[in-house]
Amino acid sequence: MQYRFDGPEDAPVLVIGPSLGTTLHMWDRQIPELSRHWRVFRYDLPGHGGAPAHPASSVGALADRLLAMLDSLGVQRFGYAGCSIGGAIGADLALRHPDRVASLALVAASPRFGSADEFRQRGVIVRTNGLEPMARTAPEAWFTSGFAAAQPAIVEWAVQMVRTTDPGCYIAACEALAAFDIRTELGRISVPTLVLVGAEDHVTGPAEARTLVAGIPDARLALVPGASHLAPVEQPAAVTDLLLTHFSTAWQDTLGPFPVPPAAPALSALSAPFAPVAEIAAAPVVPGTGAADGPDRYTDGMKVRREVLGDAHVDAATAAADAFTEDFEELVTRYAWGEVWNREGLDRRTRSCVTLTALVASGHLEGLAAHTRAALRNGLTPDEIKEVLLHSAVYCGIPAASAAFTIARSVIQEETRPPA
Repeated sequence: MQYRFDGPEDAPVLVIGPSLGTTLHMWDRQIPELSRHWRVFRYDLPGHGGAPAHPASSVGALADRLLAMLDSLGVQRFGYAGCSIGGAIGADLALRHPDRVASLALVAASPRFGSADEFRQRGVIVRTNGLEPMARTAPEAWFTSGFAAAQPAIVEWAVQMVRTTDPGCYIAACEALAAFDIRTELGRISVPTLVLVGAEDHVTGPAEARTLVAGIPDARLALVPGASHLAPVEQPAAVTDLLLTHFSTAWQDTLGPFPVPPAAPALSALSAPFAPVAEIAAAPVVPGTGAADGPDRYTDGMKVRREVLGDAHVDAATAAADAFTEDFEELVTRYAWGEVWNREGLDRRTRSCVTLTALVASGHLEGLAAHTRAALRNGLTPDEIKEVLLHSAVYCGIPAASAAFTIARSVIQEETRPPA
């Protein structure tokens, strides 16, 4: 991983993680104060900021890489602050390696980032159009409109961060966020936690932050006025004040004797006054996790079915099931998805090629739209889908392939259309 240290070599280590599409420089304006008290370790996600483009498709894999790097540097215990996917990495570390994390700050984070469909759709758009659509819409997602209008240079800097990201690594990070869901595990996070969110964040906003606070036993919530998703960039002094206070007062001794950072300086020394709002919400109702007897072929099949076809499609199919068709739905989920699609002999890209061809050959074009979307999710490009249909035309017949082209073209245009 690409990283840098700031601060005294003998100070406690504070690890800081970035958001998707950004670099370690998103934290530049926090470093002068934080590095007075901690040995600050910042890192770039794979393919971001010039870091090696070795994609990792799960939050756990990103956390493992980070921990391996810290191990190689001799860092055993550390505080951790992360923004968005950087926060997800911190939560994963706190769940799987609680003895290593002395204190935690989750910035613009969530126990589940939107829906899996949203992030897999984003991957399809990037695979087809590159990162320009994401770069173009980043300012609206990351900053309040007032800040964007007043700080065009910072907005352009943020856009360039996205443009210079490796597309494959960006897509892999989208897949990681699509699969990330710790709603039922929040109670196992045992380290002191600050949940910090911009009051105007419409990506992972106050509602998601309150879910984190309600689920994590030792957590408090801070809302930062006048900030959206990239609060550390938009309201740097306010975020710095909150991080200083949290890590100075909530540092858990997990590995024996270790120096605890000194008390934070007076807030007035850092910035003009501001008023973060702290509150704790009631615990939300968290969906169940399924049968108590653990995963089986049906459970595995439903997971694969949702990953390939999308939540919207599967939800519609299951909602339409009744007493007459529910056994058939279970059969399809258990054996088509839990058995065949879950086998290791072919990857999902290849299975999509086979499925598209089989649908054309059999004339069952009613399933072609769903499986064209699935093929895009599974990594096929529009050009590759075209080649599959051209090949099918030779072996399955021109009329069937012609109808298939009409359906696939409509789906591809819809799925790969960049956001407005």
